Amino acid sequence: MRYLAIDYGAKRCGLAVCDPLEMLVSPLEVIDGRRNLINKIVEVIQAEGIEAVVLGLPLNMDNSAGRQAEVVKEFSKRLKKKINLTIHFQDERLSSFAAKERLADIELTRKEKRKRFDAVAAAFILESFLEQKKRERSQR
Repeated sequence: MRYLAIDYGAKRCGLAVCDPLEMLVSPLEVIDGRRNLINKIVEVIQAEGIEAVVLGLPLNMDNSAGRQAEVVKEFSKRLKKKINLTIHFQDERLSSFAAKERLADIELTRKEKRKRFDAVAAAFILESFLEQKKRERSQR
């Protein structure tokens, strides 16, 4: 199945995709700002042949859902009105840390790293989702 992962942030939105076999995950792009955000995501869904969406859910370290998690859930409701796809939520607590680690050794300027950061975080969210899905399948 082809998934689109979304790392929904206050200023930027990172996107990542996987191949149909769910083996390769790639950062796709970062969308700046909120203007026409849902329409841009719908365009990506159509262009990439996406079959389901994985939305990063920012939980607190104690597993509780704070204000930002509620903002993400509201965004998912608006997105769901525009797409006829399943939206999965995935814990994104360590996605920023993982993105920083992945970009640390790459020879890019700070500005270039910042441009890619949210898409790399979205890739981590999607990888985590797919790993969890595999574990659940193997436990059956």
